[in-house]
Amino acid sequence: MPRLPMRIVFFANTDWYLYNFRLSTALQLKAHGAEVVMVSPPGEFGERFEEHGIAWSQLSMDRASLNPIREAHTLRELVMLLRAHKPDLLHNFTVKCAVYGALAARLARVPAVVNAVAGMGYVFASESPKAKLLRPVVSMLMRATLGHGHSRVILQNPDDAQALTDARLVPGSKIRLIRSSGVDTERFQPCPREDATQPLRVLLAARLLREKGVAEFAEASRLLRQQGRTIEFLLAGTPDPGNPNSVTREEAQGWHDQGLLQWLGHVEDMPALLATVDVMALPSYYREGVPRCLIEGAAAGLALVTTDLPGCREVVTRDGEDGLHVPPRDAVSLAELLARLDDDRALLAALGASARERALRHFDERLVIRRTLDVYEELLTVPLQARASVAG
Repeated sequence: MPRLPMRIVFFANTDWYLYNFRLSTALQLKAHGAEVVMVSPPGEFGERFEEHGIAWSQLSMDRASLNPIREAHTLRELVMLLRAHKPDLLHNFTVKCAVYGALAARLARVPAVVNAVAGMGYVFASESPKAKLLRPVVSMLMRATLGHGHSRVILQNPDDAQALTDARLVPGSKIRLIRSSGVDTERFQPCPREDATQPLRVLLAARLLREKGVAEFAEASRLLRQQGRTIEFLLAGTPDPGNPNSVTREEAQGWHDQGLLQWLGHVEDMPALLATVDVMALPSYYREGVPRCLIEGAAAGLALVTTDLPGCREVVTRDGEDGLHVPPRDAVSLAELLARLDDDRALLAALGASARERALRHFDERLVIRRTLDVYEELLTVPLQARASVAG
């Protein structure tokens, strides 16, 4: 990417997402001479951007709101924010932010837009009456915004790409496939446990949503305890009040109090935690993008147990070789697979080594950032060259 003065705005529905998943990309852009502005609702992570020389603007957005007056106010505020910052490119994350961002960019005359949709979200994943009611409305808004103008849509797996093109929500020519947001494979390293006789330690690290298979994880622990097995279950993550399908804090604490698992809440130092466990489990029945916990687990050389569903199958591609597939919503099968790994430590090690190799080939964040910058270059080359010639 040419070192020319430009401003790029990242817009997401939480500052937590921007800080944990997009900071590396922002720092790379900054190294190329770009100014990056993070935009999100208020949160406890936003102030950390200042430590890295990155600006943060707050937007009064309610992720779960359906109030048309409130939503109109949010859109108006976003348009005003974009007019104030005058970005050369706006990069939106999640379906709602992509729809609002694309529309606001049109009104604020932002030259280029990238819409990143990592998974199809609650509206398309849930079968609740509310989700079914919202689905046609959201589909109409996506069709009207995402693929229009000087823009690209980044998706994380081919299943979502096929779904969006089949539904004619986005033209295929506008879609770019980048598998995951990437992981720092130098920070996440394998750390073999010295004592193979220690109890197997299994981790589920994710937002505490029902679709992530959190309840099945707790039930698998109950079943294995009944069999007399000593397998340690760890749950990292917090409830998501903005998502209607979130597990409650009381439920998570209840599993902890029953001794079914150790609930860790939010974990700041994931590499340190992964160095103490053997298995990363994500029995998701959710249409994922590419789950961050799986690629972190792969980079750390853990055995992976997940479902053969969109997103998850991008990490565990061959059952029995780079991980194990478990049927969705099936605590009994999950318990059986974990018992198998408990008994076969050679298989445990082989799966972890294969997962690490795949992480290095496909999910290193340097590759992901380079591919993201390639998408930016598609959109920015002409405007920036024109600006450079005028300035010269």
